[in-house]
Amino acid sequence: QVQLVESGGGLVQPGGSLRLSCAASGSFLSMPTMGWYRQAPGNQRELVATMTTTSTNYADSVKGRFTISRDNAKNTVYLQMNSLKAEDTAVYYCYVRARRSVYVELNYWGQGTQVTVSS
Repeated sequence: QVQLVESGGGLVQPGGSLRLSCAASGSFLSMPTMGWYRQAPGNQRELVATMTTTSTNYADSVKGRFTISRDNAKNTVYLQMNSLKAEDTAVYYCYVRARRSVYVELNYWGQGTQVTVSS
């Protein structure tokens, strides 16, 4: 009952910037946690950044370069990626933990968007 639509991926040169967006829609009361994960070919899916109403968490590899933010009015989470490196190349997945009712919270995933950093 919750759908996530990602956008903003693409090809960028090393040192460049990119901003990912993920808009949530459907039936839910709130989204306690929103975030981004990524998966490169042959690798495990790994956490990039997450955000609650009170805190943020970043992977060491992106700390200082990436910034996560959210617009509650639009039910949208963003990932601003600066100083991109070739190692950042991966499929990026939006993640949302949504509160469906007082007693129910569920995890949802976007379809993924490709980010390629190459010269």
